[in-house]
Amino acid sequence: MDPLLATGLILSLGLLFGEIAQRLGFPRVAGYILAGIVLNPKISGALPPSFLSGTDPIVNAALAIITFEVGGTLAIGPLRELGKGIVSLALGEAELAALAILAGSVLFLPFLVDLPAGTGFAAAVPLALLLGALGSPTDPSATLAVIHQYRAKGMVSFSVMGAAAFDDALGIINFSVASALAGVLLAHSQATAFSFLEPFLVILGSIALGVALGLGYHWLVRLLGGSEDGVLIALAATLLFLGYGLASALGFDQLLVTMAAGVTVVNLRRTRPRIFQLLERHVEPLVFLLFFTLSGMYLDFGVLLRHLPVVLLFVAFRTVGKLGGAYLGAGLGRAPHPVRRYTGWGLIPQGGIVIGLALTLKGVPELAPLADVLVNVIIGATVIHELVGPFTAKFALERAGEIRVKERA
Repeated sequence: MDPLLATGLILSLGLLFGEIAQRLGFPRVAGYILAGIVLNPKISGALPPSFLSGTDPIVNAALAIITFEVGGTLAIGPLRELGKGIVSLALGEAELAALAILAGSVLFLPFLVDLPAGTGFAAAVPLALLLGALGSPTDPSATLAVIHQYRAKGMVSFSVMGAAAFDDALGIINFSVASALAGVLLAHSQATAFSFLEPFLVILGSIALGVALGLGYHWLVRLLGGSEDGVLIALAATLLFLGYGLASALGFDQLLVTMAAGVTVVNLRRTRPRIFQLLERHVEPLVFLLFFTLSGMYLDFGVLLRHLPVVLLFVAFRTVGKLGGAYLGAGLGRAPHPVRRYTGWGLIPQGGIVIGLALTLKGVPELAPLADVLVNVIIGATVIHELVGPFTAKFALERAGEIRVKERA
């Protein structure tokens, strides 16, 4: 099939399902994902499987813009208002989710899968460490789409975006440390100091590159003066795509780079930079439509069924950890009551970075025996998280009173 014809089919069906979802009172993003499932080559065969292999640049470009927007929600003013609450909330929900999955996996994995390290609870520890680490990150894309669709505004909306931003960094650190420990346990070797230092170097390098991109954008905008809207959008897209590609070449975390760029840009001015309003108004609808419809096309229900017990284990313990950790962390940080009660529900969506992290294990000889199981479980869990996440996010914002009544219909 001609690529442009396929793209037109994706856009038209995504638009149709998104509008139907909105009229039924559901988030548009749920309609986009459902449209992607209908077009999924492994389900309907409407599009050839080869089409998906060429969509990586589109998905990466969408992720760059979405994470830049997420970073743009982290202005210092609201951060000061929440204070240490946002930090303790993020630490609580990310680390308690990891610990909950770790404990649950050690207890139940020996009865659910064949473990390469042998049998018994000790043999489950390497895989449990990796699954736990992959439970920390949150995919903010679905929640951001819901927030913008319903024009939600308030402390819960901000806390969800803030916690999701910290999640990425915490997830990379957790996964890198877990990979080092799992490699030692499987290879019966000793961990080196660099294996534990490497994730922190990746984090610092990613943040530094993101800050440099943000400073570059700010300087170029001042140099150009009162530029037209189209020029500002083109300039932002240019720097984001260059930064994303450069991060890939340097081994940095691409999502953290573009997120750090957004944080830098939004905090270099007293008022919110115009670029974020322009992206939200003119670019975001198309980005969300393409990204989430394609996400639905990537979902593999065969994987979900093949490893369903482990997938359900992962989803259940992660949900408990996210909800409990968000409540506990926000409470320790003395965050407002709505933030404590409802923020965790906005942190359910997951995808993007966790799939990428899981795929990296295929290139590590010591961890290769675990890679197939891990990737299949994570993709299977993504099916559930991406379908359920938009609804839990809407629930959180409604209960917190941050969705205006006329926007609910």
